[in-house]
Amino acid sequence: ISVAFFFSAATVFFLVGNDFFWELATLIDVMLLGHWLEARSVMGASRALEELVRVMPTTAHVVMDGDVMDMPVSHLRVGTVALVKPGEKIPSDGVVVEGESYVNESLLTGESNPVHKTATDKVIGGAVNGDGVLLTRIERTGEETYLSQVVKLVRQAQQSKSRTQDLANRAAALLFYVAVAVGAVTFFVWALIASPQFALTRSVTVLVIACPHALGLAIPLVVALSTSLTAKRGILIRDRKAFEDAKSVDAVVFDKTGTLTMGQFGVTDVVPYISEAELLAMAAAVEQNSEHVIAKAIVEHAKTKVISIPVSKGFQAFPGKGAKAEVNGKSIYVGSLHLLKELNIAITDEKTSQLQMAGKTVVYTVVDGKLVGAFALADKIREESRRAVQGLKAAGIKVYMLTGDSQEVAQAVAKELGIDEFFAGVLPDQKAQKIVQLKNQGYRVAMVGDGINDAPALATADVGIAIGTGTDVAIESADVILVKNNPQDVTRTINYSKRTYSKMVQNLWWAAGYNIFAIPLATGVFAGLGVVVDPAVGAILMSLSTVLVAINSQTLRRQER
Repeated sequence: ISVAFFFSAATVFFLVGNDFFWELATLIDVMLLGHWLEARSVMGASRALEELVRVMPTTAHVVMDGDVMDMPVSHLRVGTVALVKPGEKIPSDGVVVEGESYVNESLLTGESNPVHKTATDKVIGGAVNGDGVLLTRIERTGEETYLSQVVKLVRQAQQSKSRTQDLANRAAALLFYVAVAVGAVTFFVWALIASPQFALTRSVTVLVIACPHALGLAIPLVVALSTSLTAKRGILIRDRKAFEDAKSVDAVVFDKTGTLTMGQFGVTDVVPYISEAELLAMAAAVEQNSEHVIAKAIVEHAKTKVISIPVSKGFQAFPGKGAKAEVNGKSIYVGSLHLLKELNIAITDEKTSQLQMAGKTVVYTVVDGKLVGAFALADKIREESRRAVQGLKAAGIKVYMLTGDSQEVAQAVAKELGIDEFFAGVLPDQKAQKIVQLKNQGYRVAMVGDGINDAPALATADVGIAIGTGTDVAIESADVILVKNNPQDVTRTINYSKRTYSKMVQNLWWAAGYNIFAIPLATGVFAGLGVVVDPAVGAILMSLSTVLVAINSQTLRRQER
């Protein structure tokens, strides 16, 4: 633009050659149009972040000395009790102290279904309350809230550079020098064989067409869009380079407890020799008096089956063996194999032996000296884990499992989930060694854990993914943070990485690839065939590449739907 202006000004004052004022005005108009379209795309990318910020309410109903008064959310303090009415937003992160309701957290965590909340459950500021009334005690305010941490992470990720961005910067620098060199050569060549006026026109067209403006937009726009979109779905990116590396991951290592499993003891199998309902009722009647984790699991299982649990009396516990009580005049024992041996009761059923060999804890029930059934308990496997493993294996990624449990338990879980290989009996400080072992075999490894016990392993892996963090997203050891405890989000993270990188590469081609034919066209090599490109047309081509980059980036949104 500067070259065209100064040359045109010279033609006015010195009456040498023809001016470029019309072409210059057209060039500026076209470039402004391109900038406007670009600005709209960039604003669209940042709008997702603004939507997150706008989620927070501005006023809270605070309960003080039995009275309810309105207070600005910015004035809330830790320990304040707030009343949340039906349809209102929760003012800040806290815990439910009274009430019951379903809460919509979709804009914050990506969880599409409303989440049931009752006393002692955590709630997130900005979530929408359902039909119930909740009293919540504020636990986090200001910059410490979940939403503030998410916004901070997203902004940091958007400002950080990826390897592809470095490549784009080098390409833009190279293109600049190429454009200047080609423009200069074009001017001298055409000045010799034609006129200075034509030579300058060709040079200006080369400089306009080769403007690396689209290259500067190609990567940052994709980064801004992908970071905002993943954040809205509970996938938070801390390290852009590691997230970009996720596209090349060919081995994923899961920590077992709390990641692939629920981290809670539960009944997995019932072996009844009488009706299952009667067996559950009698066993739960005894175990409801105990605080043992196995006892609680049996009682909980009976409740989920809507079994009426009778009252027991004369409860007696046998540490390490089981318990005894009287139910409806019957003497009932519930305990381990050691208890059966003391009662001189032999086990003849192979099914219970198979359950023990699978690494499960088997508890027997005896009524008036007769064995009436057994329960097998284990850490329950998440339904999402099966689908996650299937999805990763379908993508050609090997799946490994790390656990401190015994070989039998690890083998049973791995077999049920279809996991390729597992490492059993691994202590927390040994997990990083297993990651190094896989990396030495040539794998690009992603480690998935809770971000606390697995911190060394997460830091050692090519991509560290902390899962199930809930509202605690300030995990320094992780490259990617999954808010929900859903292993399927690991597959989604890798897919997001692949799609994001694909868009970056496409944008680089749109931004720079067209120069392969556009620059020769601008130099006038086809002038002999009557094909000559004016600077204004060059501006249109350059702006078109910028617009195409912006539109192509926006297709990431369409793929979300």
